[in-house]
Amino acid sequence: MGAALQQADPERGRRRRRRRNRPMSEINVTPFVDVMMVLLIIFMVAAPLTTVGVPVELPKTAATSLPSEQEEPLAVTLTAEGGVQIQTTEVAETEIVPRLRAILAERASDRVFLRADGSIPYARVVQIMGALNAAGITNIGLVTDTGGPTLDGG
Repeated sequence: MGAALQQADPERGRRRRRRRNRPMSEINVTPFVDVMMVLLIIFMVAAPLTTVGVPVELPKTAATSLPSEQEEPLAVTLTAEGGVQIQTTEVAETEIVPRLRAILAERASDRVFLRADGSIPYARVVQIMGALNAAGITNIGLVTDTGGPTLDGG
């Protein structure tokens, strides 16, 4: 009879062990942090692309992009119709140089990004670059789309 009681004890011990191995009720935040980091990187990359909203068909090139700055970049855009815009404001040709001088007096950076529609003749782009130079701007970056021909035979 004593042996029969001892055989029942191991089952009761197993039940006790099961009670001790309860599922954890804590939340694992590691996947949440991973997802948030990926979203942060996506928004950091996408945010500079939405600063200027003028629709322009940029020419394609194999050049790499310039490093980003702390200040919002100043963009001068030549539209397909031949108009000139500073950021998103249409500017008459006679007002380009005075407006750019006034804007640059308030900015820390002298860098200007020139965006020109691919259908604009090169002579027109050079005329606007001359106007930028007359306003005292020597740091001009030409904006293009990536994925163009590399012209290296490969």
